[in-house]
Amino acid sequence: MIAAFLGFRLYSALGKHGKSDDAFLPRSEERPRTAPIAPVMPVGEAVQPTVPTRQAGMVYEPAAEIGVRAILSADRSFDVARFIAGAQAAYRLILEAYWQGDKDALRGLCDDDSYQAFADAIDARVARGETLSNRLVVIDKAVIVDAGIAAGIARITMRFDADIAAVTRDKDDKIVAGSMTDASATQDVWSFVRAIASQDPNWLLDETDAE
Repeated sequence: MIAAFLGFRLYSALGKHGKSDDAFLPRSEERPRTAPIAPVMPVGEAVQPTVPTRQAGMVYEPAAEIGVRAILSADRSFDVARFIAGAQAAYRLILEAYWQGDKDALRGLCDDDSYQAFADAIDARVARGETLSNRLVVIDKAVIVDAGIAAGIARITMRFDADIAAVTRDKDDKIVAGSMTDASATQDVWSFVRAIASQDPNWLLDETDAE
């Protein structure tokens, strides 16, 4: 199901702050994890509480180092810590919007193609008379696994390790799959892209996969 997520828009704070190479974090996370969560809600709306995170160890894998440095050199406003924090918040928001069938919320988080994919999946679920009672229990880790720039487009690929409790109910509200008391470990790989020269600070989800 998660692999069906084809896209969403990461809001402006994902690329803000950090005016020097000090924004580049060591692979072994030496800084306290107290950086403010990047807001992902539109201005004027309340920021939702974040899902607990048991982040530890690397914030990016060795293979991503050269690419992350390239993005930092090309975009002096980019900050690794805030990007990861905002991506985790957006990960929760897009999951919850999809599970709840909230097309209005998805419209504000997706590009046109991605929104249509979500809308089609929600419509198919409704046609079957099914509802989802899912819950993101915890994000165990969010790590940059690849990064780079090509033709002026920055790409960052992240891996999210999370525990999700998932229940599917039929039209009679009977549970047909899953359990809210037995969370399943998931691992999703999402790639985000942004044109470096663009005045639009938003990042778009370009690809998703599940490992």
